Amino acid sequence: MADMKALIKLMKELEHQVARCVRCGMCQAVCPLFEQTGRESDVARGKLALLDGLMQEMFKNPKGVSDRLDRCLLCGSCAANCPSGVSVLEIFIKARAALSGFIGLSPSKKVILRGMLAHPETFDWVLAWGSKLQKIFTRPANDLIGTSCARFVSPLLSRRHFLPLAPVPFHKLVAQISTDVGHSGLKVAFYVGCLIDKIFPRIGAETLNVLNHHQVGVFMPKTQGCCGIPAISAGDTETFNRLVRYNLNLFDSEDFDYLVTSCATCTSTIKKIWPMMLLDNQGDVKAKARRLSEKTLDINQFLVLITGLKKSEAKKRGDTRTITYHDPCHLKKTLGVSSEPRALIQTNSRYCFKEMPGADVCCGLGGSFNLQHYELSSDIGMRKRSNIKISGSSTVATGCPACMIQISDMLSRSGDRVAVKHPIEIYAEAIKLSGSGIF
Repeated sequence: MADMKALIKLMKELEHQVARCVRCGMCQAVCPLFEQTGRESDVARGKLALLDGLMQEMFKNPKGVSDRLDRCLLCGSCAANCPSGVSVLEIFIKARAALSGFIGLSPSKKVILRGMLAHPETFDWVLAWGSKLQKIFTRPANDLIGTSCARFVSPLLSRRHFLPLAPVPFHKLVAQISTDVGHSGLKVAFYVGCLIDKIFPRIGAETLNVLNHHQVGVFMPKTQGCCGIPAISAGDTETFNRLVRYNLNLFDSEDFDYLVTSCATCTSTIKKIWPMMLLDNQGDVKAKARRLSEKTLDINQFLVLITGLKKSEAKKRGDTRTITYHDPCHLKKTLGVSSEPRALIQTNSRYCFKEMPGADVCCGLGGSFNLQHYELSSDIGMRKRSNIKISGSSTVATGCPACMIQISDMLSRSGDRVAVKHPIEIYAEAIKLSGSGIF
């Protein structure tokens, strides 16, 4: 159980913030979940009405309140379009924390979050074994996208076409780095993130290649922990606080100008959620988190705003491919980063960029939402798949590894031959085309 004083403080903060909602219903027009279900309880306004009496309702039916709050993608569409400026994401995350503190975590969440995720070395060990054993239970589904599906009937894997764990995680390819400030005069800390480490090590490698090309010094400590978003989304403040402290200690050991990540979710978590969810009585930890958040930039932002981009000088070839871009919710709606990844993509002369309809509409993953409500998640994701196909693109790029997983699933299940890439991969290829010889 969480400390009761901390819970009461969270509840008071919720009451003050919920009062700002005027029930105008603007959130209905942008909520991807409401579009599928048409249920008032699935939209922000309905949840905020529920939270208005949360203190009383929590004692009457805490499980019911928790279940309704869990039916949310935490995409931030409602907050980004709220005319009253209600901090909906903050309210929902704090409400989940309050409820989890009151009713406790399920046994399965305790095993996953507190038994594995809270201990980075244990987490790495478990997934290393998972990588070795996965071929027994899976088979290839789409060679271009790189997806797999289950060999046997499985309630968890269902109809999913998922991206397998990498044979070698990024932390085994590059354990740690500490290079001097280069000719750029800059040094950055590189936060890798779980999905890049375990599923997309190529993104981590290309990020380092690009930073090296721009002659930026890099500090990358070994055995980095999760940013904590799965824990805090489940209301597990204990695991979240542990991971924040763990990572702060790692990155506190060297000086650097910026902390960069190639994961939209990690960026928004470090920049927004770390300082938001740490309590005032955590003094030094909260101050460190705030200072680090102020230095945190998405890799696309860093390259466009700080180092500047280098465009491929190679002439367009006859085999130019069409590429489109999906805006991750955590990148555009939470951080306001939208033009920068497009700028990276358009440095590459091998691609012709074309916008898809609804580029900033949620892909439907929503982290654990996809695990608990796969059919709803899939319905939302298939709309994204349709918009990608409408653009006529052979490649879709996005700055969020989680979105890459969802989009890969939707495209693969539909039998589409569309590659899914990160903008840093497209930019790295552009630099290679320029013949720099650094890669």
